[in-house]
Amino acid sequence: MSYLWSVFTKPWAGLPGDELGRLIAGLGFGGAEVPVRDTAYVTPANAEAELPRFTGQLRAEGIEPISVASDLSERVFAACAEAGVPTIRIMAELGADGYAASVRRNRELLEQAVVLTERYDVQVGVQPHHGRFVSSTLGVLQLLDGLPDRYKLVWDAAHDALAGDHPAVTLPLAADRLGIVNLKNVHYVRTDGTWKTYFVEAEDGLSDWTAVFATLQQLGYDGPICLTGQYSDPAVPARNRLENDLRFAVTSAAQHPSRQ
Repeated sequence: MSYLWSVFTKPWAGLPGDELGRLIAGLGFGGAEVPVRDTAYVTPANAEAELPRFTGQLRAEGIEPISVASDLSERVFAACAEAGVPTIRIMAELGADGYAASVRRNRELLEQAVVLTERYDVQVGVQPHHGRFVSSTLGVLQLLDGLPDRYKLVWDAAHDALAGDHPAVTLPLAADRLGIVNLKNVHYVRTDGTWKTYFVEAEDGLSDWTAVFATLQQLGYDGPICLTGQYSDPAVPARNRLENDLRFAVTSAAQHPSRQ
C-alpha cells in the first residue's frame, strides 16, 4: 500500500481550490493539508460556507484533504464534518505564565473540545513545535494522555530533531496516537551573534528521513505523510524545493518495500 503523499498548502494559502488542486497535483501530491486561518482563502469565519466547496474542487483535481490547520471553534468542526476533512491540526502554545500553567490551560481547551470531536466525528491533531509551544513528541503525548482516541499526535521530523530526539525512539512511543507524519528539515545558523533555526531541504538538516521511513515500516504505519513546504531561504520557490523533497521521500520510503 502506498503512502498518501500530501503537502501543507500554506505557501499558496490565497489560491482557490481548483487552482490549488491543479498546482499540487502537478507537483506529484495526492493529499493536502489546508490552512483555515484569517490570512488564507478559507478562514474560520467563512469555513462553513467555503470549505466544502474548496475541498470539492481539490478532490476534482485528485487531491484528498487530510486535515486543516486551524482552531478548535465549533464552526471549524462543523465545516470539517460537512467537507469530509478528518482532522484539525493545532499546536499547544506556551504563555507568559510558564510551561506548567500553559500545559494545564491547553489540556483544559482540549478537554472542552471533546464534545465537539464526538458531535462532528472530527479528530484533533496536536503537533510539537520548537519555541513557544510544547516542543517535544513526549510533551505532546503527555498532554494527550487519557483523552479519547480522536486526539492524535502530528509527528514532525524537524521539530523532533530540534528537541534532540530521534524517530527510532519517538515514533514507537507515539504509535498508538500517530495521526499524521510531517516531513521537513532544519539546522541552525549563526546570525547576529545568536543561533537561529533555518529550514532546509530533506538532505541538508538534522532529521534523517531514511530513519523515519525505516521506523514507520516497522510500525506498519499507513497514514498520511505531509511535506510542510517550510524553507527559510526565499531565493528558490517552495514548489521547486518540494519537488526535490518529494523525490527524496519517495526514494527513502522505497528502501522499505513492504510499505509500497
